[in-house]
Amino acid sequence: MTNKEIIAQEQDRLAEEGILKYTGRVIKVELDDGTIVNIKEVQPIHTYKAWKQLGYQVKKGEKAITKFAIWQFSTKKKKDEETENEEEITDALRGKYFMKVSAFFTDEQVEKIEEKED
Repeated sequence: MTNKEIIAQEQDRLAEEGILKYTGRVIKVELDDGTIVNIKEVQPIHTYKAWKQLGYQVKKGEKAITKFAIWQFSTKKKKDEETENEEEITDALRGKYFMKVSAFFTDEQVEKIEEKED
């Protein structure tokens, strides 16, 4: 399973348990047999890092709505012998992935990061 599939499965479970809300929007999905199914869209959840990349900051004092394992790739520090500089090497291309429990936050727990003017 990919991270998107893992997160979608957890979103569905949390919505069924009443922990996450539905947005009110409906997604139409066509199945392999041609049948069209309407699926209620669930409130988005992301990790702290993912929200940050989207331009949001988790509000101070907020606790994760849920925690579950997703795929992470390992990174290593490699020292360049000639320059003595360290650089981060990603093992993603070599397929060194591992499962790591991550904390997830909803859109209600974040606020847009305001850009500072210089």
